[in-house]
Amino acid sequence: MDKPVNIQETKNTKDDEISLKELILKFQEWWRYLLSKWVTILIAGIIGGALGFTYAYFKKPIYKAELSFALEDDKAGGLGGAAGLASQFGFDLGGSGGGAFSGDNLLELMKSRSMVEKTLLTPVNIKGKDETLAELYISFNKLRKGWENKPELKKIQFTPGANRAEFSLQQDSVLGTFYNAITKSNLSVAKTDKKLSIVNIAVNSENELFSKYFVEILAKTVSDFYIATKTKKSVQNVSILQHQTDSVRRELNAAIYGVASSIDATPNANPGRQILRTPSQHRQVDVQANQAILTELVKNLEVSKVSLRKETPLIQVIDRPILPLEKEKSGKLKGLLIGGITLSFLTVLVLLVKRLFKTIMS
Repeated sequence: MDKPVNIQETKNTKDDEISLKELILKFQEWWRYLLSKWVTILIAGIIGGALGFTYAYFKKPIYKAELSFALEDDKAGGLGGAAGLASQFGFDLGGSGGGAFSGDNLLELMKSRSMVEKTLLTPVNIKGKDETLAELYISFNKLRKGWENKPELKKIQFTPGANRAEFSLQQDSVLGTFYNAITKSNLSVAKTDKKLSIVNIAVNSENELFSKYFVEILAKTVSDFYIATKTKKSVQNVSILQHQTDSVRRELNAAIYGVASSIDATPNANPGRQILRTPSQHRQVDVQANQAILTELVKNLEVSKVSLRKETPLIQVIDRPILPLEKEKSGKLKGLLIGGITLSFLTVLVLLVKRLFKTIMS
């Protein structure tokens, strides 16, 4: 017995065949249309290639300065070693969150506004003249030309040694603009490996000296701030103990001098009159008491100094930028190809949109 024919299935198959045929015909139609416009597309490609070549020719090279350093903090102790060992097997003991600047917090500190601003306001010697990195940044970016018609910006200067607290609103605004531009486009900070404590700082700019000085000064600024913050309490403790030790030493010297003065005052004292010995005996008691106090203070002071040295993190620079720096320049051939392909593609896209719009409207 013959199987009944499914009319609906046959209709769907025919519709699919018609749709596929229409799609192929439509594609051929569009392709012939683009071929008819080959002159327009070619001209667009030539213009785009010329623009790309011109951009690559006149674009200034980018100088890249890199600095890497290793961070060692003895306060991490055995847990730090255990965390490092565990990380090799894929376990995270969470040991990096123990301090305000531990772990990735140090990387964020390097990109903070305060550190970047301190770096920009640091004076450097450029061709025998001291000027801040902020002024050098203004100079090679030719920002003053754009400020000539702006009275509030025209007279802005960032001179060496200027008091940051006395900066005007315009100076704060300009520094904020510099900070945003540098952290977004010029500065990158990252660890070479998550398991290691080696940090790499890279700065890219159109000025070779700016790149070199900025990365070196930023590393030093962050290092000084980091060490000062980590050892603040220990430094205060050592300072107090040093002051007390110096005070007691002065008292001891005065007491010794007093004993000698009392003895000299009565060189041939009558042995029968013991009261004549009283001043020197009082002074002798002061000497013995001050000696005992000084001994303990000196001992505590030395212990505090050893503790301070142990708590001071070691930041060891591994690689510094050396002139001449690595130079990145856009290739002329690459610019020509990218410009030509990009503008040709945009032209094709515009032609297709224009043809589609005309088809819909008709």
